[in-house]
Amino acid sequence: MNVETMNSLLPLLILISPLIGFMINGVVLPLKLKGFAKTDPNVAGGFATFFIFLSFVMGCIAFSQLTGSTSENPAVYTYVFQWFDFGGLNIPFELRIDKLSGILVLIISGVGTLIHLYSTSYMHDEECVGRYFSYLNLFCFCMLLLVMGNNLPLLFFGWEGVGLCSYLLIGFWYTDTEKANAGKKAFVVNRVGDLGFLIGMFLLFRELGTLSLTEINTMLADPTVVARIMPSVTLICLALFVGATGKSAQIPLYVWLPDAMSGPTPVSALIHAATMVTAGVYMIARLNPLFELSPVALEVIAHVGAFTALFAGSIAIAQTDIKKVLAYSTVSQLGFMFLACGVGAYQTAVFHLMTHAFFKALLFLGSGSVIHACSGEQDMTKMGGLKKYLPHTHFTMLIGSLAISGIPFFSGFFSKDEILYSSIALPGGVSYLFLVGVLTAALTAIYTGRMMSLTFYSEERMSHDVKHHLHESPALMTFPLYVLAFLAAFGGFLGVPHLLGDYLGHMPHFLSHWLAPVVPAKHLPLVGVKMPLHEGVVMAGSSVIAIASFFGGVALFKKITFISDLVSGLAPVQKLLSNKYYIDELYGVIVVNPVKKISAFAAGIVDKYVVDGAVNGLGRGVRAVGSTLRAVQTGDLQTYGLMMLGGVLLVALFIFKVLV
Repeated sequence: MNVETMNSLLPLLILISPLIGFMINGVVLPLKLKGFAKTDPNVAGGFATFFIFLSFVMGCIAFSQLTGSTSENPAVYTYVFQWFDFGGLNIPFELRIDKLSGILVLIISGVGTLIHLYSTSYMHDEECVGRYFSYLNLFCFCMLLLVMGNNLPLLFFGWEGVGLCSYLLIGFWYTDTEKANAGKKAFVVNRVGDLGFLIGMFLLFRELGTLSLTEINTMLADPTVVARIMPSVTLICLALFVGATGKSAQIPLYVWLPDAMSGPTPVSALIHAATMVTAGVYMIARLNPLFELSPVALEVIAHVGAFTALFAGSIAIAQTDIKKVLAYSTVSQLGFMFLACGVGAYQTAVFHLMTHAFFKALLFLGSGSVIHACSGEQDMTKMGGLKKYLPHTHFTMLIGSLAISGIPFFSGFFSKDEILYSSIALPGGVSYLFLVGVLTAALTAIYTGRMMSLTFYSEERMSHDVKHHLHESPALMTFPLYVLAFLAAFGGFLGVPHLLGDYLGHMPHFLSHWLAPVVPAKHLPLVGVKMPLHEGVVMAGSSVIAIASFFGGVALFKKITFISDLVSGLAPVQKLLSNKYYIDELYGVIVVNPVKKISAFAAGIVDKYVVDGAVNGLGRGVRAVGSTLRAVQTGDLQTYGLMMLGGVLLVALFIFKVLV
């Protein structure tokens, strides 16, 4: 394949631009003004937004260079310096934008710019807003490093960086213990997954002797290398997937993401829509030649993804906190992406990653606008009838809801339909995974319809004070909503399926052609491999299900809050779902409490009597020796003279023995 690497400073400039914003808001202004609290919110927000927007502009230039290249597989590349060189391990600090990372760069910087702009108004009245914007810029820097790093250690460096920033931003209101604990929970759970990522990385280096992403994918085209790595490839893939389950909130490491809602709402949008939680999907798509070698690992990924999608979707339908609904929705949508990866449809996973970035950022920022209007209220059972008070927020959230529900011709329709059909049309697909996907898609439309109904259409349930202060959000908040609504509505036309494209004037699947050099496309036959279903039948069926589920959900929940309000026999199920299957409580019993007890034992017994005992014992021993020797330190010159004479005699006796 014709490969062209264009040396350029653009990747480096794209990377360091938000880092400059971080330095200004995090170091320069606090030093000059003697503290974060004195930074003007507009100044802090202006600097932060400008520098991430600068990254977006340069990302567009890099993207245009890729588009203008005549090569099949072009890349814009920057070698910065030799980062690590020891014991045969050479790791350069090099950045690369190709056709896969180029899309991610535009999502991070483009959606990131809108979220920064929105935050300037949303966080205007908060204290220490300069600290917030410095974290936000640092977050974008780490995400950009994650997708542009041309080797696994650099990717992992960005991977850890977004983990740190999510901890700082989720716990931004750290004086509130619950919010601070949510930040700690995200940090700790992610470290469990990171252990798997590290093990996978070490095993890969042992087998291939390199951690360069370009070299790994090139070497795996060699049959002799493939034969050598085959005995351990499943272990490597599963270890890397453990890392992905932590970062991308899949079973069993999903529990941190819903609690991450404790942070400011724009942070939730950035975590859910950009490359924080989708990093695992990106990593698998990037290493698709490696994962293709292990059918076992792919099967595990598909099943974990499908089960997570259904599991999280069922929880979302019973939540009353508007942000919690969206949080479990993200876990569910990520499950869809992993289902696509597991059946070998990596391109489709990237497609859904892109459309999800549009409609999920829109829905989170829309929920922030609702919360802003309702004076901080997040409980949907205390809202209702907001459509007439918040027309802009309602309209844009409706677009996002139609997109995530898979209503025809909105962005989510195209990507979700492609995932469903891939799960039976490709050889890696399984019929019951397809059925799980269909059920999850129906659940998605129902809980989204319920969210819209409880918030905007049902009867008003606000308190007098909340109703008195209701107001539409300012332009700085509604403008990003309209931009994202446009993308959520029309972004799917980048991936029109061939069957439908023929009816729309032979419209091609642009994204598929674009990604093909980096993420090869799998041919989707018109008749599924596992089930004799034509693509048109699947598309029509999923459309009917999506429309019926969404509008049915809207109509049903205008009068009721839970399904158990209609069918009393479902009350126990409702309680189970509202309490999230008691998974947090289960983890508390089998993991958290035992670890706390072990820690208490280590602190109270091991540390006190073993570690402290050894250290204090050594000190007491030295002091005892000193006390004994102190007896000979009398200060009497005659005694010292006598000891010196004794010493001389001993030396003389020793010399005499040696000579004689």
